[in-house]
Amino acid sequence: MRHRIAVVGGGPAGLTFARVLHRHGYPAAVLERDPAPDARPPGGTLDLHEGLGQRALAKAGLLTEFQALSRPEGQAMRILDADGTVLRDWRPRPDEQANPEIDRGQLRDLLLGPLDVQWGRGVTQVVPGTSDGVLVQFADGRQETFDLVVGADGAWSRIRPAVSPVTPHYTGVTSVETSFDDVDTRHPDLARLIGDGSMAVYGVNRGLVAQRNSGGHVKVYAQFRAPLDWHTSLAPADPEAVRSSLLDLFDGWAAPVLDLLRYGRAFIPRPLYVLPVSHTWTHVVGVTLLGDAAHLMPPLGAGANLAMLDGAELAESIASDPADLDQAVRAFEEQMWARAGRWAKITTAGLERLVSPDPAEALALFDQVQPS
Repeated sequence: MRHRIAVVGGGPAGLTFARVLHRHGYPAAVLERDPAPDARPPGGTLDLHEGLGQRALAKAGLLTEFQALSRPEGQAMRILDADGTVLRDWRPRPDEQANPEIDRGQLRDLLLGPLDVQWGRGVTQVVPGTSDGVLVQFADGRQETFDLVVGADGAWSRIRPAVSPVTPHYTGVTSVETSFDDVDTRHPDLARLIGDGSMAVYGVNRGLVAQRNSGGHVKVYAQFRAPLDWHTSLAPADPEAVRSSLLDLFDGWAAPVLDLLRYGRAFIPRPLYVLPVSHTWTHVVGVTLLGDAAHLMPPLGAGANLAMLDGAELAESIASDPADLDQAVRAFEEQMWARAGRWAKITTAGLERLVSPDPAEALALFDQVQPS
């Protein structure tokens, strides 16, 4: 039995869903608003957990290919004091595969494989319950109907309003992203400071995190508690103004740590939003959600992993019971809600401890995750 299935969003959730369905012989239309795979920077590196993201890749038959691309050495983590003192220096065992890193662009290309993504197809709204199924309205004015529309379109999902009135709310924490290239050649002192994976420094209600990507590229995230409009007085096109404001915010920290900001290029403010910890909805025939569209939570390493496992499990549920599409979706939603609720509690509490009045809370949290 062939159902007309569409997934809105070509990120990790949507592509994993489509790829696992494809493996089981079922097609899905992937609708992505970006005009091409490389239309915008793909973002930083991801650590894929054995029981989450790697499990999803195994369901897609891609685990071996992932292992060839991933960087197990990227699991290394260093914690520094604001004066530059190394407090913790975790290094993975040679055979450690619990959370290897992979660049988002590499993961995207791995998942794309044989999929036929419809690029440049922005969705503005879906209307369930029509006589011919779920009506999808596109930004260019066209319309199309499907038996199932899966919203994998992120924090500000255009599909979510069809099942839930809830919208994301600000956590009180803003993250400003910057980056620089060729760290080993151009900034060898910083390369040694960061190590093979990530490095974090925590102070009172603020922190700096540096994360190696492949090819000598480094992402830096300045995190701090601030009003939602913190960045509105700064001109994003003027990186020097943002840099100066951040250096003032982290005044007194060790010079090598502040070099993470001094060498940064463009600065991108990202206020951190979340959905309620236990976000569920009354089931709507023909529409469901995955990943951030369903359970947006603080970015503490779980989001993409959960999104990918969501996609893989929904695809398997459909493939295992193709005659009853609605029951397959219902069964998936119950399973997703329970898991997402547990992780939302963990990550919400984690953000409170990482960006807190007591920097010792951040160190204690890392000790729980990676005992020294």
